[in-house]
Formats: sequence, C-alpha cells, structure tokens
Amino acid sequence: MTFKRIHAVSILCAVVFGLSACAQGPSVAEINALTDQIVKASFRDESHVKVERLTATDETNRLCSQADVTGKPLDEATAKRIEAANLQSIKWPSDGKFLGDWKQGEAIAQSGRGLTWTDKAGDVNGGNCYNCHQISKEEISHGTLGPSLYNYGKLRGVTDPDSPAAKPIVEYTWGKIWNSKAYNACSNMPRAGHSGILTEAQVRHIVALLLDPKSPVNK
Repeated sequence: MTFKRIHAVSILCAVVFGLSACAQGPSVAEINALTDQIVKASFRDESHVKVERLTATDETNRLCSQADVTGKPLDEATAKRIEAANLQSIKWPSDGKFLGDWKQGEAIAQSGRGLTWTDKAGDVNGGNCYNCHQISKEEISHGTLGPSLYNYGKLRGVTDPDSPAAKPIVEYTWGKIWNSKAYNACSNMPRAGHSGILTEAQVRHIVALLLDPKSPVNK
C-alpha cells in the first residue's frame, strides 16, 4: 500500500470514527472532497483511460450524487431545471433520419466492449444494453436494473416508424438513448450520446432495434 493510499484510508477512518462523536457528521462538500482524495489515491491512469473520468463531473451528476449521499431526492424545481438543460443538449439526427438497421442495433446492444484500458483507443464502443434490460425473448441472460424493453415499439402502437403518428415515440426514444437525464434528472441510464459512448449512427441503429416492426424486439 502506497503512502497516498495509507493517507486516504487514514482520513476515511478519521471521518468514520468522527461520526460517532459528532451527531451532524461531515458536510456533503467534505464527503465529496474525501471521495475525490480516495479515488485519486486508489486509481491511476492506465493507457488512454484516465482517473479524470471518475472525478470530472457536471452539475447534473454533482447534484444527483449529493441527493444519493443525503438520501433526499432533488426538489421538483431543480429536477425540472436539470431535465430542461439536458434536453437542450440532445443532438438530433443530422440528416433527419432516426432509424437505421436493427440488425446492427442488435450487435451494438449485445456488445459491452469499449472504454476500458484493455480496449484500444478509438475502438468502436458497444451499448451493453443487455446488461440492464431484457430486449428480445431470445436473449435468456439479461440485467434487470432497467425495465424490460421487449415489445417496446409494439406496446406503443408503432407499426410504421416513419409515419407522423409515430414521431413522438421515435423522438422520445432517440432522446432517451442520447441523454436519459433529459427525461429523468437522476436516471441511472448512461447518457450514451451525450457522453460520447455511442455515435450518432449507433444510436440510430438502436432506435431501429427498439421500433422496427421487423426487429426481434417487436415479434
């Protein structure tokens, strides 16, 4: 264990033991500062993956993290403000086309590769969608952190994604994938497009996976 790690652990212990003697305990700012110290002492840059990924944050993540620490959900006004700001950040399809190839979308949903130090910088990332969702009935291994997306388009009455009637659902689906926090301020779903996890083309393919009537999702 390095000196930095010993120092960080010592600080953590001091805080923990201090809680027993102090009814109020440390402030959120103090806990956040301590967390940053521990992360910086316990992790290191490796290849193209930098520790900054864990410590860099925007207002959305900062406020939602504080809500987690305190156990108090965001007040309605703050949540709405965060959602509005994230909605403004959504990048809509540059060519106006929301749907791509559902078969490519399936491959993206199945792939969890990318963004680790063992992946080459510049490699194409996967969506890792099955880690949190059921998407098709053929997939017997899937996560349950998020809701089932099986029959996503069918349940919403989308028989022709290109029709004007389907436009609200199509746009919502794109926006949700691009930046989930535009619709739920402290959503656990990654902001796939906003954070650069997925490209515009990849988002287009996943939208097709969810809404194309020919996709196994809607069978």
